[in-house]
Amino acid sequence: MPDIDIANFESSIRVRPIRIEDCDELLALQAACFPGIEGWTREHLQSQLTIFPEGQLCIEFEERIVASSSSLIVDAAMYSEWHNWKAVSDNGFIRNHSPQGDTLYGIEMMVHPEYRGLKLSRRLYEARKHLCRERGLARIIIGGRVPGYHRHASELSVQAYVEKVMEKKYFDPVLTAQLANGFVLKGLIPG
Repeated sequence: MPDIDIANFESSIRVRPIRIEDCDELLALQAACFPGIEGWTREHLQSQLTIFPEGQLCIEFEERIVASSSSLIVDAAMYSEWHNWKAVSDNGFIRNHSPQGDTLYGIEMMVHPEYRGLKLSRRLYEARKHLCRERGLARIIIGGRVPGYHRHASELSVQAYVEKVMEKKYFDPVLTAQLANGFVLKGLIPG
């Protein structure tokens, strides 16, 4: 983490909508957050921004994007299998976004590794909650990886690891942040 004056940092960050001119910076952020994992393309980002610009948010610090989140609205009755991220997110293109839907579905959240631990995901979750209230939506549903599991995979099942995270015996960068933001674990998705 860079040497940051927390008081200055808190007053200097800005949550704002993502703009089309942010695409290159977002692709670089994605590569830093998820090395080795195939992610969004410029076409994904353009589709998300065209279809639901209000659901695509970022955090800027010193004119640099250090975190982002992507969402769409869906009708919960249309999805019996919430664990099928590709179906619910239209494989990241969100062409199935339904402005009249009842559920905000979070499809991505990224915090640059140098800026983790500074409650940036909390700010993005709060912005999502605000959007949910503003739109009169019934709920937010999110999924997430458990990136800390690989350190314990040789000794624990993923279920046991998740239980330890929920008991606050282990820290997982994704699940811990989700739980701290009031989300409830509904189940584990194989793979």
